[in-house]
Parts: sequence; structure tokens; C-alpha cells
Amino acid sequence: MGLSWMAWTWPTALFFIFIAAAISTMAVWEYYKPGGDPRRGVFALDTTRGDRLFITLLGSAFIFLAWLGLVGSSLWWPMIIAFIWGGFVFRYV
Repeated sequence: MGLSWMAWTWPTALFFIFIAAAISTMAVWEYYKPGGDPRRGVFALDTTRGDRLFITLLGSAFIFLAWLGLVGSSLWWPMIIAFIWGGFVFRYV
């Protein structure tokens, strides 16, 4: 199949499906409500919807990596923290 170089487990597949769904959702949102004017948040950055999605995904990756490095392999708590982080970013950043 040509994809044998990567360990395609269900969590891996779900991760990539989630990323594709998030980007697709943002594209549909932009299509039906264009503009997404930049706004200034608590970090004093002018961000658009796409910027906030990128900040959310990048921050979530760091949350998971820090959790794995410092705490262990149970990933339920960092997932909850990442969702809270995403809500914070889209609301206040």
C-alpha cells in the first residue's frame, strides 16, 4: 500500500483525521462567514481564526509532549488540558 513506513494505529489515524476535520471546518466557516477579522487578545497579538487554530494545535502538542516527558503515558489529563487550552485560545487570544 505504500504507507508501511508509519505505524498506522487507530489513535494515529484519528489524530490525522482530527487535524483534517479541523482544517476543513475552518475552511467551511471562512466560506460561510468570510472575514475573520484579526483581533487583539491577552497576548497582544493580532490573530485570525487560522492563527488561533495553529496556536491551539501547537500548544496542544507541547502539552502532550511535556506530559509524556514529566508525568507518564496516561493521556487523558493532557487531553482535557489541551481542550481547555483550545477554548482559552479561541476565546481570549
